[in-house]
Amino acid sequence: MAHQHSDNRLTPTERRASGALATVFGLRMLGLFLIMPVIAIYGQQYPDYTPLLIGLAIGAYGLTQALLQIPMGMLSDRIGRRPVIVGGLLLFALGSVVAAMADSLTGVVIGRALQGTGAIAAAILALAADITRDSQRPKVMATIGMFIGLSFALALVLGPLLGEYIGLQGLFVFTAVSALFGIVVLLIAVPSVTQKTAKGDLIPVGSELGSLFKHPQLARLNFGVFVLHCVLTAFFVVVPLQFVAGGLATEQHAWLYLPTLLASFALMIPMLIIAERKRKQPVYFRVAIVLLLLAVAVIVWVPPHWTYLVVAVVLFFTGFNFLEASLPSSLTRFAPAGSKGSASGIYSTAQFLGAFIGGAAGGYVYQQWGLFGIGIFTAVLLVFWFASSFGMQPPPQQQNVSLPIRQLNAAQAQQLAEQLAHATGVEEVRIVSAEQTVYLKVHKTHYNEAELAALLTPYQN
Repeated sequence: MAHQHSDNRLTPTERRASGALATVFGLRMLGLFLIMPVIAIYGQQYPDYTPLLIGLAIGAYGLTQALLQIPMGMLSDRIGRRPVIVGGLLLFALGSVVAAMADSLTGVVIGRALQGTGAIAAAILALAADITRDSQRPKVMATIGMFIGLSFALALVLGPLLGEYIGLQGLFVFTAVSALFGIVVLLIAVPSVTQKTAKGDLIPVGSELGSLFKHPQLARLNFGVFVLHCVLTAFFVVVPLQFVAGGLATEQHAWLYLPTLLASFALMIPMLIIAERKRKQPVYFRVAIVLLLLAVAVIVWVPPHWTYLVVAVVLFFTGFNFLEASLPSSLTRFAPAGSKGSASGIYSTAQFLGAFIGGAAGGYVYQQWGLFGIGIFTAVLLVFWFASSFGMQPPPQQQNVSLPIRQLNAAQAQQLAEQLAHATGVEEVRIVSAEQTVYLKVHKTHYNEAELAALLTPYQN
């Protein structure tokens, strides 16, 4: 089906909106990640310092995020996206101020938990969808995803660099200011839109959650992202300390993270391309899990020296970045038509729960059994994940398409569903009359846009 040339491009409004929303999301993630590379070192200055409290300071945001991820998404459907995003950023700024003013590590933990209450991911993604056309949505989501990855990489480099000059309190003040700047960007740069009805592909729907929990492929992805973030936060309870033990001063850590991250991206991108092209995702998942296991082994069982640690960090982030990029794209392809929002809500909850448990358990294990304990804890989790990955299937060669229709009665909806089900390349049909939307799962290459357009024309305004 021939598209008009302009339809393949983002309009100026869409470009501005997607850039602004990606910036808001990125600033918030930067604020959450910024202390990860330095808290294990600077946290020792507090009178109530224990490794357990360090772990909680790293992971506390995960608990509140996990609890509020789905409710905040649903709330944005009721009261609008903007109030939820502004409120979430204000809570995030408040948490940052509480952590900056804290004179104990316990106070920092409370501040971090407050930071996490601003669970705005679903609302931002839904606002991005409200503003953009369906055909352009994948580009917008990819832009937001890219900014999240970038903010994580930036935090690893900026944390040690800024920390040297402004300390831990200064880092928290910086995150508070960045959250307020996020509100300004949202209000100035994101155009106001009349909110479209709820999109099942973006916002969680309570009634769908039960059946999605039991979906065998989605369950594996949810367990995977839980383990991945559990291992990540446990990793940062000990890695900065190992760097110091290996002869690297705190302010030099930034210069170690920068080349190791670049090297990991250079190794990870070919893995992603080959896995996708040859439909060998489960095999490469296992390769990535083995890379994480090797990284943990080097950090824990090889005497600390910065050269070995560089190798370990490259291995770790090659595996981590591959999995962090692959898991959500697999999730969107396995999620039933029109249920992506609910599937993503469960996935995000598992991710943040992993971050909390990794930090808390990592801190406790390190306190009780030292570095060796962390090695065993993370290795056992990764071995379980490796074993469960043998039931994984390559994600289907499908994509989700949502198309507008007018309000239909039950008989018309049934008739349209049957016609669409027989169309070339259509594998799943779901019509939500209340949303005036048809959700389709179609084969990536074998479906015919012209045929779908012809079938839908009588049912559109």
